[in-house]
Parts: sequence; C-alpha cells; structure tokens
Amino acid sequence: MTACTLLLVDDEPSFLEATAERIRLRDLTVICASSGQEALDRLELVPGIDVVLLDVSMPGMDGIETLTRIKQRCPLVEVIMLTGAASVPTAIDSIKRGAFDYQTKPVDLDSLLGTVEQALNKRRRKQDKLLDARMRPYVTKRERDELIAAILAE
Repeated sequence: MTACTLLLVDDEPSFLEATAERIRLRDLTVICASSGQEALDRLELVPGIDVVLLDVSMPGMDGIETLTRIKQRCPLVEVIMLTGAASVPTAIDSIKRGAFDYQTKPVDLDSLLGTVEQALNKRRRKQDKLLDARMRPYVTKRERDELIAAILAE
C-alpha cells in the first residue's frame, strides 16, 4: 500500500485503538480522534492527512455533519464512512455529501485498506488536475475558477 496519513474518527475507544494499531502494523500513519469536533481540529493542526475513516454514529456532531464540514474545509481529503448499523438512506446521503465510500463494521482490514488506496488515488488525480488547471495559460480567472470548482466537485 502507498504511504499515506489516515485520520480515524470513532467514539468507541476499543474500536479506535484496535483499528489504529492494526493499521499501524501495516506501516501507515494513523491519527485518532474521538469526536467530530476533534477530527476537524486535527485536520487544521496536522498537515498531510490524506484520508479520513469516519464513524457515522457519534454523540454531538455526528458523522454526516462532520463529513459536510470536512468537505467544506478540506475538499481534497477523501472520507470513508464507517457504521455499525447500515442504512441505505444514510449511505446515499453520505455519498451525496462527498464521501468516497460507506462501509459497515466490523470492517475487513484488507478490504478497507484497498478502499483507502482507491481514495488516495482519487485524491492524487484531483491534485494533479488542480495543478494543471492553475498552470493553464490563456484562460481567464473566471474560467480557471470554474474549472477548479468542477475538479473539486468530482
């Protein structure tokens, strides 16, 4: 798996610790947060977070609200939603709000990391497209801004 930094967000300490340790054993960097607000704080304070693994059901700010705020503040960060109680409406809502994927717990680590790899590849493709858009000669600022907005909306 390609090196990346993950932010794992879950209010269940046992899941958070066990999953983080299992991912670290794969030589990946994992930062943990136990609430939506803590996740947003980590994204501001820790540079280079590539993918967020985000629990749907948390007290206070739930995963859906946290996802919305993440995508507003950090549109290139890909988010994979995790839930113990799958719900088709919640899955659809998550994807509409910009989640890369929606998976149920308990997660198969190999499957989850495969999805992380796909999310990371999507992020890198977007970064490349944004760089190309910013470097384009002979386009107006408005055209460039529209192109950048379209790339971020992908």
